[in-house]
Amino acid sequence: MGRKFFVGGNWKCNGTTEDVKKIVSMLNAAEVPSQDVVEVVVSPPYVFLPVVKSSLRPDFHVAAQNCWVKKGGAYTGEVSAEMLVNLDIPWVILGHSERRALFGESNEFVGDKVAYALAQGLKVIACVGETLEQREVGDTFDVVAAQTKAIAGRISDWTNVVLAYEPVWAIGTGKVATPAQAQEVHFELRKWLQTNVSPEVAASTRIIYGGSVNGGNCKELAGQPDVDGFLVGGASLKPEFIDIIKSAETKKNA
Repeated sequence: MGRKFFVGGNWKCNGTTEDVKKIVSMLNAAEVPSQDVVEVVVSPPYVFLPVVKSSLRPDFHVAAQNCWVKKGGAYTGEVSAEMLVNLDIPWVILGHSERRALFGESNEFVGDKVAYALAQGLKVIACVGETLEQREVGDTFDVVAAQTKAIAGRISDWTNVVLAYEPVWAIGTGKVATPAQAQEVHFELRKWLQTNVSPEVAASTRIIYGGSVNGGNCKELAGQPDVDGFLVGGASLKPEFIDIIKSAETKKNA
């Protein structure tokens, strides 16, 4: 089964109303491959979700950067999955390494979040990845397998899940996993899904790479057989995001 290339833009905690208007204008004017070649999702901060959704071209979609683990209520500062559904936001990013590291989100908590968001009808970009220390002692695969297992143990339908491999040491550092390093982990993740979930889920689930992806390295990364797209950080705020979207053609022509 062919897996449609997926490019997500995580704007993180950046932007003003004016910045957002400029980025949306840039995206709306861009000539990119058609929807049957690439799926594009951008993820602005919560406060800008409605304005981006209302002004963004219809072939691009919008994601929240996080959501709460259960129904809303007395959880000051949180945003529930139900609220995102009410705003007609189709996607949410969960388990980003910044949430795991800065806010102490455990594998189990992330797994619970993914299951709850899916149950409310959201599609999920679920993030996994190791730190530099974990990579240096050879624990990369144990770490990402444990993170994936915590999700797999709580869900039965992977149709609306995109798995994002983001080596923590490559996020925002300018260091990038080599195409071979990225392919190795993506291959192992797919093998884990095949063994522990099903061959069908392994074949159809998109596994995307995140970690200092830019216009200069995206084509070579996109050429790897198990790299099904990207979750882009800083570069998603810049014109080179268009070049990254266009790297989907590399996969189509591979």
